[in-house]
Amino acid sequence: MSLSVHFLSAQDVNNSDEIELLKQEKQKIVISEKESLKKEVEAINERLVKGELTAVEAQKLKETVAQKHALNIENRLVIIDNQIALLERNDSNYLNDKTKLSIGLGAKDIDDGDILFGINLKNGKKTKVRYDKRTYSDLVVAFGLNNAIVDGQSLDDSDYKIAGSRFFEIGLAWKTRVFKNSNFMRVKYGISYQSNGLKPTDNRYFVQNGDQTNLEEFRVELDKSKFRMDNIVVPVHLEFGASKRVETEEKLRFETYGKFRIGLGGYVGTNISTRQKLKYKEDGDRIKDKIKRDYNTSDLIYGLSTYIGFGDMSIYVKYDLSPIFKNAAVDQNNVSLGLRFDL
Repeated sequence: MSLSVHFLSAQDVNNSDEIELLKQEKQKIVISEKESLKKEVEAINERLVKGELTAVEAQKLKETVAQKHALNIENRLVIIDNQIALLERNDSNYLNDKTKLSIGLGAKDIDDGDILFGINLKNGKKTKVRYDKRTYSDLVVAFGLNNAIVDGQSLDDSDYKIAGSRFFEIGLAWKTRVFKNSNFMRVKYGISYQSNGLKPTDNRYFVQNGDQTNLEEFRVELDKSKFRMDNIVVPVHLEFGASKRVETEEKLRFETYGKFRIGLGGYVGTNISTRQKLKYKEDGDRIKDKIKRDYNTSDLIYGLSTYIGFGDMSIYVKYDLSPIFKNAAVDQNNVSLGLRFDL
């Protein structure tokens, strides 16, 4: 991210106009950082597909770049807010005989270079604004509790620890308005990495016996027993919710910030990794086993999901229609409940 200093003549832009332009610049900052993050995540996904990274390494890298761009947005918006405060405290004659200092933060247009307030700084010409932008991209991050629905068994009698079993999801999503003059319905689609973890109760672990995978008691006291499935899925949702229509001579936008929304849909994908982690003490030695194998888990992953909330944050529920284990005597289906953020 570059820090560039630009000088505008005081007579070119009065305070109220410049304040409005600064507010618009805040939106551009968020969009530019999200676009940069999207490219970095896509590059990580490409490395994952090529086998250059493991699923765990890819997940850590995605979390790191997500945190970096979130901090970038926070820091850049603080600077813009300080500029607005400076202009709001002073009248239109402030720095009338000097030059007003305007700090741009390297917001970039892919083709035209540095942009400040919609002006191309390389040639001084006003950039072209797309009048009606119907598709937007988001970074999706979700996490929460994970468990399994077992035929004939309630969650109260679950074989897995309620608080200890968790899920995590990160991905890219695109949101497209369905109707020309209404933003009430949108189609949201993308690609996500999901990690579903289960912690068995009663000192048990998973054992693969031929085409069956069962929970069995471990030979010594376990400090930790965790089973994890990593999936790559394509989620598709119909999203409904209110929005604010903002129309000028140059552009038409539907703003959903802070608005109620609900998404209904599902996902389909593939299991890319299954592993089990065991920690225990035996004969005075502390042992940590990491076992990566098939465990008869389903290769094809598909299910239903929904989210409901306001603005960027939602309550998120997903349920795998595909069983966790193939050919199992009793089907088990993964279920998750948590928070979802569309950034």
